[in-house]
Amino acid sequence: MPRIDISARLRRREFLIATAGFGAVACGGFPAPFPRVEPIVDDELSGLDALGQAEWIRRGDLTSRELVERAIARIEALDPPINAVVTRTFERALAQADGELPDGPFRGVPFLLKDLNDLAGVRTTMGSRLFADYVPTRSSPHTLKTLEGGLVIVGKTNTPEFGLVATTESDLLGPCRNPWNLAHSTGGSSGGAAAAVAAGMLPMAQASDGGGSIRVPASCCGVFGLKPSRGRNAKAAVKRALDISVKHVVSRTVRDSAAFLAVTERRDEDAPHSPTGYIAEPSSRRLRIAFHTVNAYGVEAHPDVKAAVESTAALCDGLGHPVEQASPNYRGPEFREHFLNLWFSGPEALVRSCLEQGLEPESVLEPVTLGMAARHRAMPSGSVEKAVAFFAEYEREMAAFFEVFDVVLSPVLRTPPIPLGTQAGTLPFEQVYEPLVDYVSYTPVWNAAGNPAMSVPLAWSPSGLPIGSQFAARLGGEGTLLALAYELEAAQPWRERLPPRA
Repeated sequence: MPRIDISARLRRREFLIATAGFGAVACGGFPAPFPRVEPIVDDELSGLDALGQAEWIRRGDLTSRELVERAIARIEALDPPINAVVTRTFERALAQADGELPDGPFRGVPFLLKDLNDLAGVRTTMGSRLFADYVPTRSSPHTLKTLEGGLVIVGKTNTPEFGLVATTESDLLGPCRNPWNLAHSTGGSSGGAAAAVAAGMLPMAQASDGGGSIRVPASCCGVFGLKPSRGRNAKAAVKRALDISVKHVVSRTVRDSAAFLAVTERRDEDAPHSPTGYIAEPSSRRLRIAFHTVNAYGVEAHPDVKAAVESTAALCDGLGHPVEQASPNYRGPEFREHFLNLWFSGPEALVRSCLEQGLEPESVLEPVTLGMAARHRAMPSGSVEKAVAFFAEYEREMAAFFEVFDVVLSPVLRTPPIPLGTQAGTLPFEQVYEPLVDYVSYTPVWNAAGNPAMSVPLAWSPSGLPIGSQFAARLGGEGTLLALAYELEAAQPWRERLPPRA
C-alpha cells in the first residue's frame, strides 16, 4: 500500500455540506462579472479560439494574411499598458502567411512564442541583459514542431530573467501587467503569454514550465494551462541532470491545448509515453480525486484560495467524481532542499559562464539570479547528484499514490496574484527568497515527479483576480486531465469572461 497522508475522508454529501458556505466562489458563483468588454477589433474573430480561426481559413471566409493583420491590430491596441509582447515579428509573419503553410490543425493562425525559445533569425533575450542582443541561427525543436502545426509566429512574449521567478518583471523587458488589475503580477515565467491570451490579443500562446511556469501565470490571468509529462516534448539539445522543464501553451479553450499537444508530442520509438493523440471530448469515466489545500510544507492556503479550490472540489463531486481529502507525502523539508539545490544550479552555471567570458556577473545578471548562484555555491559538494537520486525515489512514490487515486486537486498558488514589485528578480535575493518559495509551493512537486498537471480557471477572488485550481494525474496521464477539463469547462464556462479594458 502506498504511503498516504489522509486527514479526513468525507462522504460526498458531507463534503458538499461542508463547502456550502463558500457560495461566493462555488459552482458558478463568481463575483459580479465585469461588464462585457467589446473587442477593439473584429468582435466576431475575437470570440474564436485557435481551432475556430483555422476553420475560418479552411472554409475560405478569410485568408491567413487577413487573420494575422487583425491579430497585429489587436496587439497594437491592447498591449501598450500590459507589455506582454516584447519582440514583434509582424513583417515576417505576414510573409509567412502569404507563403505555403503546413497543413496542420492550426494552419494560418497567428501565435506568440515565449522569449525563452529560439526562432531562427529572431532575438532570444531570455529576459536578461546577458542575452539582450542574442539572435539564434536555428529554431529549437519545439519551435519547429509548432511551425509544423501551421501556426504563424507574430512575436515573442515577456518573461523574467531565465524564467527563474514567479513574476514577469525583468530589468531588460520591464513589468508585464495583469489584464485583470494592472497593479498585479501576471505570474511567471510565462507571464507575457498568459497576459496576451487573457487580454484577447490571441487565443493561444506558447509557454514552458520548470516549476510552475505554465500553471502559475494561467492561474494569475484566468486562462487554461496544461503542463505535460516529463519526456512528452521533442528532445531538447541540452542534456540536464534532471529534466524538470516542459513546453506547451496557455489557451482560452481546452480543445486548443489538446490539439496543440497532439501536434507537438513525441511519437518516436524512444518516447517514454504512448501518444495521447487528440482528446476531443470528456470521458464517461468517473475519477477518484484526492483533494487538499495545505501546501507541501504544511501551510494552509490563503482564505480566498482555499475557498476557491474547495468550490472546485464540490463542483467535481457534483459531476459524479468521488472526492476525498487526501494528500501524497510530499516530504516537504527534503523536497525543498533538493529542488532548490537543482534549481539554483542553473544560475550558478550562468555566473561561471560570465566569468569565463571576462564579464562581471553583476553587470548583466539580476540580484535574485546572483543570489541563487551564491546559495548554490554554498551547498555541499554533490548536492545536484543527491537531488537527482532523491527525485528518482520521489517519482516512484508519486506513482504509487496514483495507484489509489486518479487525480490530485490542490491550489496552484498559496495566495491570489501578488502585487507587482514584491518578488521581482531585480530586488535583493534575501527579500525575495522566502516569499517566492512560499508563493510557489504547490506546483514544483509535479515538475520533480514528472507528472502532468493543469491549472483550470474556475474562480475569481472577491477583488476580481483569477484563482486557478490545479489537477495532477499519473505520468503519461494528459488524456485523463484533458477529458476532465472538458467537463469543467462545460459545467462552469470561463471563455466569455474577459478582463476590463486596460
